[in-house]
Amino acid sequence: MSQTNGSDPKKPIWRRYFLWGMPLAGIAGVFVAGIIFWGGFNTAMEATNTKDFCISCHEMEDFVYQEYKGTIHDVNRSGVGAVCSDCHVPKDWTHKMIRKIKASKELWGKLTGTISTEEKFEAKRLHLAMNEWERMKGSDSRECRNCHHFDSMMPEFQAPRARQQHLNAMKTGQTCIDCHKGIAHSDLRDRADEEYLEALEAPNPKFIREIPQAYLDSLARIEAREAEEDAARKADAEAEKARMTAAVEAARADERAKVEAEMAGTASDETASGGSDGASAGGSVGADVDWDAIASADLTLFYPGQASFEWVQNGRNHGGARPLTKGGDQCSTCHAKELETIGDKIVAGGGGKNDELEPTPIPGKRGTIAASLKAAYDDENVYFRLQWMDAGHNPVPFVDGGKMDPDNQIKVGMMITGTGIEMGEQVGCWATCHADNTYMPFDPGADAIAASGDIATQLQADKTITKYLAESRTDIELKGRGDKPLGGWDKVKDPAEIDQLLADGTFMDLLRVYADGTAENGYLLQNRTVNEGEMAAEASLGADGTWTVTFSRPLAGGEGDVALEPGKTYTVGFAIHDDFAAARFHHVTLNTSLALDNPEATINVVKQ
Repeated sequence: MSQTNGSDPKKPIWRRYFLWGMPLAGIAGVFVAGIIFWGGFNTAMEATNTKDFCISCHEMEDFVYQEYKGTIHDVNRSGVGAVCSDCHVPKDWTHKMIRKIKASKELWGKLTGTISTEEKFEAKRLHLAMNEWERMKGSDSRECRNCHHFDSMMPEFQAPRARQQHLNAMKTGQTCIDCHKGIAHSDLRDRADEEYLEALEAPNPKFIREIPQAYLDSLARIEAREAEEDAARKADAEAEKARMTAAVEAARADERAKVEAEMAGTASDETASGGSDGASAGGSVGADVDWDAIASADLTLFYPGQASFEWVQNGRNHGGARPLTKGGDQCSTCHAKELETIGDKIVAGGGGKNDELEPTPIPGKRGTIAASLKAAYDDENVYFRLQWMDAGHNPVPFVDGGKMDPDNQIKVGMMITGTGIEMGEQVGCWATCHADNTYMPFDPGADAIAASGDIATQLQADKTITKYLAESRTDIELKGRGDKPLGGWDKVKDPAEIDQLLADGTFMDLLRVYADGTAENGYLLQNRTVNEGEMAAEASLGADGTWTVTFSRPLAGGEGDVALEPGKTYTVGFAIHDDFAAARFHHVTLNTSLALDNPEATINVVKQ
């Protein structure tokens, strides 16, 4: 018979203690297993986020990776690169898992070979790109903002256009992907439907942000710095002009002294005034105006190439199309501070997303013209004096003799925007420049014009189509769908409708001055019309190389003239055809404000 002490043997410690009804041993085992599982899972997950994993299949390496190499996200001045997962995989765990689950269907695509060849890939890539655009739009470009954020942007280190666009984005609720497509791969925006893009890129009020104070402070600093630089450049230009004027006057004085000595005190007035620059000699136009008492407005005229009214509205080619057509921005909002860069690029054969804006560059032609304008008025007339430096002759290679208009070394045009013109205050004279005008990409040519019959008669067109307003047409093709030519030269409204537009003030007032001082007063509506309105002008090239063009017209004007009145602000534009140029080979201003006795306007017309 066995005996016990009446108590059971003690259980091991790992079996004696429980937590939540489970032995500690079980909990410890699950915990350790969880660590091992999580570590292995996370290691495997991160392995799928590497560039090497992403390009391990030939579809990615051969088609996509080749486009990525050398882009700003691959190599850059800071050495901070972004790999595939930085842009295509969210950082936070929840969205990362969702993205990974959705991406698993790509394995099916790999197995079935839906993009196994370059041809198959090209056929699918717009669809694939649109998937990414929509994903990033829906997340407010979350992956972009992992590295880039408005709070960290300093306008001082951005181009003028970029700083303005980012400011607009914060105010209206736009996000990175709206503008930044094709930064690491080929840009497929021009292959997408325009209606789809308009819907996709529309501002989202949920994305509106308060503008960071640091951004505003930086913007104020750079604008103050640029204002100082502009003032310094203007002072230097005025000093140089004064120096040249003094030299010219000294030379004239010497010449007059010689003539007086030779002619025994009977100097010829004609000889004494020869070589006048028109500014100091004083002509019959504006003879009573005290030009020295008027502050000048500095104008930069740039070379626009084939940038038409249709082109600026087409987002496939012009990145500023949406801010212009949807946001109400003016051309000058983005481009006022970069005209030299734009003009130099276009005149050399570039410009546009595909360098399409100048297919026939003229060697040596300058990209911009710096001009100064003074304006005054009295009880009856308004007076303008425009001055700029001549740049010599650069022969046009595609014109016999190298001069497009041999009879006119220069021509000056001024347009004043009337009422009821689409985007007239935003674009100024650009509203008259169309893709089917002379020397433009959709110029119909003399044969098509002649074959149009009554249309050619109504437009008084022989071999070319002059500038016109879209309001004078029943339809304007902006997008070129179905390979349709841009513009609408042959979609002219009937004469009664044109007459009504003219009566309503829907036209562009046009003043032109030629090298010999002759002038034309007219307007632009269905075509360029000279209406014999009252106008006076003079033009001269001074010995110092300065062109001076002075012209005037009545304040009220007549038919086809925009009446100028105190208290109103007008949108105007200037064009200079220099070096015997014609048609589109001119230099132009962006939209420019003009008002009578208003120093807030770019051109302040002072009463005398």
